[in-house]
Amino acid sequence: MASLVRSDTQLNQKSYYEASVERPPACPALVESLNVDVVVVGAGFSGLSAALELAQRGLSVVVLEADHIGSGASGRNGGQAIVGFASGQEPFEDQLGSVAAQRAWDMSLEAIDLIDARIEQHAIDCDRVNGYVYVADSARKQRALHEEMEGLQRRGINVDWAEGADLPRLINSPRYVAAAREQRSGHLHPLKYALGLARAAQAAGVRIFEHSPVTGLQRGATVVARTAQGQVTARFGVLAGNCMLAEYGPAVAPEIAPRIMPVGTYIVGTAPLDPNLCARLIPRNAAVCDNNFVLDYFRFSADHRMLFGGRVSYTTRTPANLPALMARRMGEVFPALAQVPIDFVWGGFVDISMNRAPDFGRLGDNVYYLQGFSGHGVALTGLAGQLVAEAVAGQAGRFDVFARLQHHRFPGGPLLRTPSLALGMLWHRLRDAL
Repeated sequence: MASLVRSDTQLNQKSYYEASVERPPACPALVESLNVDVVVVGAGFSGLSAALELAQRGLSVVVLEADHIGSGASGRNGGQAIVGFASGQEPFEDQLGSVAAQRAWDMSLEAIDLIDARIEQHAIDCDRVNGYVYVADSARKQRALHEEMEGLQRRGINVDWAEGADLPRLINSPRYVAAAREQRSGHLHPLKYALGLARAAQAAGVRIFEHSPVTGLQRGATVVARTAQGQVTARFGVLAGNCMLAEYGPAVAPEIAPRIMPVGTYIVGTAPLDPNLCARLIPRNAAVCDNNFVLDYFRFSADHRMLFGGRVSYTTRTPANLPALMARRMGEVFPALAQVPIDFVWGGFVDISMNRAPDFGRLGDNVYYLQGFSGHGVALTGLAGQLVAEAVAGQAGRFDVFARLQHHRFPGGPLLRTPSLALGMLWHRLRDAL
């Protein structure tokens, strides 16, 4: 199997999320031929959300997962559910105009509400917390953050701003010069949420098959998804494998794979901390992210561990001495945590698009794809599943707001795009340091 798959598997060996859940018995692998209304490829947030929404509309659904439920980015990310898009509003405004851009923004808020609605409806216990703090570590970044927060306020998001001596009210760190808090965004335990979505989908009649990578996809009036030991014939297909889809089935959707790039990101989890210390460092238990291009993101878990994420890799190689690197970065943000033991270290690959906007669309008339969440997937994947279900049911207006966005391939082709992006990342790191 390709090196990306090997690297991804190795990066999930010491995950806090996996250690803090009890998985249900595994779903079987597909060893038969089935006929259904919809076949969904990928049992992460977007695939499970699509399956749940489709089943609730009365359609028969099969989900094919190459590994196991939530094994990819959905089960190991930073757990931060954020309003808006990684791209900002610019691609929507530039390509689609102000009306459609506002519609997309409103749907990003709906994506947050949809998380809470599903948690309540399906009794998903996933440590959900509201509250998000954006931070800046330089005067230049402070000006950019202030402009961004003014934009949030114009769109109806209440923002609490702090700087200077007032900063510890939102975050107690010597690294930052300004911070802003809003309550629509927040955080959760992503793997608990993924497993909860899977339970809800199965209760609605969805059949999930694990360890069943799709190696071939026949398109036409019907869709045939083939695995090593079986196949599913369906009226519609939904491709929700993101950057891992092409690793298992290079010919499944070759035209969309070059439009996203797998980016490695990494997290450490400390030993449990004194709750009073946690409350002093991040009052009111918000999730936090800085506004650098190569960013740090962090939060406390329900059992008072610091989950500190950052660094990125545009290759499949894990950075050398990763725990020490991450611990040093965490200590620079919070000196009180400089000597805290690291119990967990893990990572994985997220899918980014060239413009950081989500890439949703169709292949022919009956195959839909959902990719390019670019680090905002905790919320947007749930919305994507709902939109694709609406489209399959014949109401594609909201899906097409996103499908109208134009996306470009990453430059360099298969051989050169990784080195060119690594050079680009170096430039951004140097710019962040200014």
